[in-house]
Amino acid sequence: MNTIELSVIVPVYNEEQGLHSLFDRIYPALDRLGIAYEIVFINDGSRDRSPAILREQFQKRPDVTRVVLFNGNFGQHMAIMAGFENSRGRRVVTLDADLQNPPEEIGKLLAKMDEGHDYIGSIRKQRNDSWWRHVASRAMNRMRERITRIKMTDQGCMLRAYSRDIIDAINSCREVNTFIPALAYTFAQHPAEVTVEHEERAEGESKYSLYSLIRLNFDLMTGFSVVPLQMFSLVGIAVSILSALFVVYLFIRRLIVGPEAEGLFTLFAIAFFLIGITLFGIGLLGEYVGRVYQQVRHRPRYLVQAVLEKNERT
Repeated sequence: MNTIELSVIVPVYNEEQGLHSLFDRIYPALDRLGIAYEIVFINDGSRDRSPAILREQFQKRPDVTRVVLFNGNFGQHMAIMAGFENSRGRRVVTLDADLQNPPEEIGKLLAKMDEGHDYIGSIRKQRNDSWWRHVASRAMNRMRERITRIKMTDQGCMLRAYSRDIIDAINSCREVNTFIPALAYTFAQHPAEVTVEHEERAEGESKYSLYSLIRLNFDLMTGFSVVPLQMFSLVGIAVSILSALFVVYLFIRRLIVGPEAEGLFTLFAIAFFLIGITLFGIGLLGEYVGRVYQQVRHRPRYLVQAVLEKNERT
């Protein structure tokens, strides 16, 4: 068997409306590269006809198509992890199934890797997203860089390229919750970024809600840094000092002015402020404890129902 130069990982979740458009573009785009490749589709528990469509496509192009079928929905990042573990290419590219990142742009990432880089991120040239996604993305990017020191201009773009060494390192990790692009960045020796085109979603709807984006960034910050805990400790010290000074001020004022009923609501406001900080801190601690709890259970990250490939291994 010829050495596979490129593996393209495509997670699929309820994408029946756009899969045929994806097939019509991704296979010709990869054929034009003139290298041995494979496309690994991972069906992440789709409830529509996506699994059946993937089976049909596998029967049409079994030479370059592999399909991993989950028996449930485990999330996009777990689907990508399964794709990594089932990939055989010397280089691996991840791609969304919604065609917002054109498959024709894969060649740009490979050309950049030819310059000696082992991990290539992408920056969407002109994002065709809603305004709130632009604002949320910028805010999360700034916060992430300050907390984790991981620099990714566009962390929401799934079109990325990885060398086999980085894929092997990622596969050796057994984390239950992680952010794959950030994990790869920590392993990369010579990371780089390229600008790629971005298109509007032709069919279906986005699977990422505002809550999902917030959840993702919580995983990113708590999974790669303890700075949030350290920051909360510093805030706690500062609030404790200010509270102590305020108590001294109120005591001296009481000695000079006497009892004052008007200050009751000020005390309520301060108490509510301190309670809010305390609850936030408990939630932050719970986030870290929850990650430890999920990890120590040693449950499988995903369950594979079947793998469709040319040698008919299932």
